[in-house]
Amino acid sequence: MALRWLLHCACNVLGYPMNNREEVKKWKQIEEYNPNGGFQMPLHYPRYTKHDYESMEEWKVDLLLKQYGLSYKGTLHEKRAFAMGAFLWPHQY
Repeated sequence: MALRWLLHCACNVLGYPMNNREEVKKWKQIEEYNPNGGFQMPLHYPRYTKHDYESMEEWKVDLLLKQYGLSYKGTLHEKRAFAMGAFLWPHQY
């Protein structure tokens, strides 16, 4: 409940009022999924190859980065390069 109030206040201060019921519903689902409100790192390191990253669709790259608490704004090519740099060892390039 406190997280919802804090989020609502922060959104209003930043100019993103949460009057849209769909947005409120989405945040409630996130809160139910993670009741502690903290970040939870996935248990397994991604096991993709360089070829997998090069052919990965943009939504999948975004989802992968979001799962690991990373965000990157750029073109699809830049996002793929960022993901490869974050998750591949140097000898895998």
